[in-house]
Amino acid sequence: MIDFLIVGSGLAGISFAEVALNNNKSILVFDNDSQNSSKIAGGLYNPVILKRFSEVWKAEEQLKLMKDFYAIVEEKLKTKFDFSTPILRKFFSIEEQNNWFSASDKTGLAPFLSTAIITKKYDGITSPFNYGEVLHTGYVDTALLLTKYKIYLKDKELLIQDSFDYSLLEIKTDSVIYKGIEAKNIVFAEGFGMHENLFFKYLPLDGTKGELFIIKATDLNLDVIVNTSVFILPLGDNLFKVGATYNWKDKTDLPTLEGRQELLERISEIIDCEFEVIAHFAGVRPTVYDRRPLIGTHVDHKSLHLLNGLGTRGVMLGPSMAKALFDAIVNGIALDPTIDIKRVKPKNFN
Repeated sequence: MIDFLIVGSGLAGISFAEVALNNNKSILVFDNDSQNSSKIAGGLYNPVILKRFSEVWKAEEQLKLMKDFYAIVEEKLKTKFDFSTPILRKFFSIEEQNNWFSASDKTGLAPFLSTAIITKKYDGITSPFNYGEVLHTGYVDTALLLTKYKIYLKDKELLIQDSFDYSLLEIKTDSVIYKGIEAKNIVFAEGFGMHENLFFKYLPLDGTKGELFIIKATDLNLDVIVNTSVFILPLGDNLFKVGATYNWKDKTDLPTLEGRQELLERISEIIDCEFEVIAHFAGVRPTVYDRRPLIGTHVDHKSLHLLNGLGTRGVMLGPSMAKALFDAIVNGIALDPTIDIKRVKPKNFN
C-alpha cells in the first residue's frame, strides 16, 4: 500500500508530490497533461497586489517557504527554474507616484515597496514619471519546472500518464483502491478539471481565463519585469512573455481575437517600439470567489483530499498549501479556516 495517490501534475500536484517525497512518503501521480494554466502561467511571484496596493495574503510566509522549496527542487533536478528579478511599476502620472508612496507607508507593504524612485531609462519604453520597485520578486519558469519534474517522476516510475476515471475509485474505511492500486490517501489537484470530480464538484471553483503572448522586440532592452495593466517579462534573445488578460465567462483554453486585441492595446500603452507576436496562449486559472484556495478533506471520506483554487498565484501558493494539507493529513495540524473547504456549505452534494 502506498501513502498517496495524486491526481494532477500542475503546480499544485507537483508541490504536494515534492512535500510528500521529502517526508519519506510513497506516492504515485496520475496525469493526463491537462494542466494548461500551470504550463502557460506567467510564473511571477509578487507579494503586492499592485492594482489595489494591498499585501498578498501571508506573503512573507509564502515567499520564505517558496524560495526554500524551489531551491531544493532545483538541486534535485539540476535545473534552474527560479529567477529573482525586480518588478517595476511604470508610473503614468505624479498622482500614481504619490499613491505609491502612500502605500509604502502601510505596515504590511513597507517591506515590499521601495521608496526610491527608479529613474533608469530602458530602450523601447518612454517613462517620464519613472518607476516604483517591488522587492522580493521574480518568476518561476513553470513550463520547464513541470516538464522536468514529470520526467523525474517518470524515471522513478512514479507517474502514470492517463486520465483518471472517478467512477472506478473504490473507497474503503482507511484507504482507496484505483485499478488495483491501494493507497492510504488520494489527493486531487486537477485545477479547473475539478468540475468533473464526483467527490468535490460541489465546491465553488470558478475559472478565470487568461491569455498571454510571447513577443519579439529587438529594440526593447529590459533586464527587469515591467508591470502595469499587463506584465512584460524578458526571456532573452529579444523575446518577452506578456500577460495576462482576465475573462470570467469563457472557460475554454483557446486563444481568442478579443484577448489578442486586448493584449496588443495594453502592450502599446507600455512600450513604444515595434514588436512581433511569436506565440499566443490561453488557459483557465482555478479561482475562488473569496480569493482563497480550496484545501482539505472530504466530509464523509477521510482518505479523499483536495488541493485546488491556487488562482493567479500558484507559484507562491503551491508549496505552502501543499505543506498545509500534508501537515493536516499526516500530523493532524488544523488547516487555516480561511482555506479549509469546511468553510463552504455543500450544495447538490453527491
